[in-house]
Amino acid sequence: MNTHDLSDLKAEFDKFIRGDCDSGECDQTQQDATPDDEPVPAFVDELADKLLAPFHSGAYFSRLDIKRVAEAIDESIPIKERKRMIKALFRHTTSKEYLRKAFNEFNRHFGGRILIYQELSETFPASKPFFDENIAKIKKTQKMLDQIVEDFEEIEPTDDPMMI
Repeated sequence: MNTHDLSDLKAEFDKFIRGDCDSGECDQTQQDATPDDEPVPAFVDELADKLLAPFHSGAYFSRLDIKRVAEAIDESIPIKERKRMIKALFRHTTSKEYLRKAFNEFNRHFGGRILIYQELSETFPASKPFFDENIAKIKKTQKMLDQIVEDFEEIEPTDDPMMI
């Protein structure tokens, strides 16, 4: 390949990039303004902290697990940090039905973890107390999810927060 051709190609590419940046398409502030900056319902931060920490929930949710939960409820979220994924999943929560569907999917994943923990505790009886503790944490987290749904107040898109 001719080095002159590569130089021409590089010059053409640089001109293309400069042209896009001059037109404002690659403005850094525009790239930094992501949906992650949008406000989320008050419960989401605490939910993410409790749900994503195995110390609190008794199970680990990977990015793929969260992505599967989203796909099961017909949501599409990008794979990012786990906490950002949770925020993206619950960002536009306005109904109990949506919340219930999402939590039911998390409960399905919890159920799978419980089955794994039970099988492991039978296979390794010396570790049974550890797995029983994690199962108890999972059940406590499931109760917390149910309580969140019960306490959730639905928001209508037409509701004006200033009207009392």
